[in-house]
Amino acid sequence: MASSSSSSWTAKQNKLFENALVMYDKDTPDRWQNITRAVGGKTVEEVKQHYEMLVEDLKHIESGQVPLPNYRKAGPSNKGYNFSDEEQRVEVSKALSR
Repeated sequence: MASSSSSSWTAKQNKLFENALVMYDKDTPDRWQNITRAVGGKTVEEVKQHYEMLVEDLKHIESGQVPLPNYRKAGPSNKGYNFSDEEQRVEVSKALSR
């Protein structure tokens, strides 16, 4: 199924892509066909290209070339955590290696 714009990904397609990467790991037979089907509106080549761009972004983040945002608690009632840059890099890396 071809998309109307190969470079344009909606927020919904990105979320479906992220979820599909978790469901279909690198050892899954027909991984790219399954991910493409889950995303919808993209070709296998577009999905692979999107993945490669994600990997490149991750390499830049892990090497410290891209500063990570400083997430802060919204207030005393927020039970969130403040992660260091290194902790954020580890979490991003874990998510992408699944």
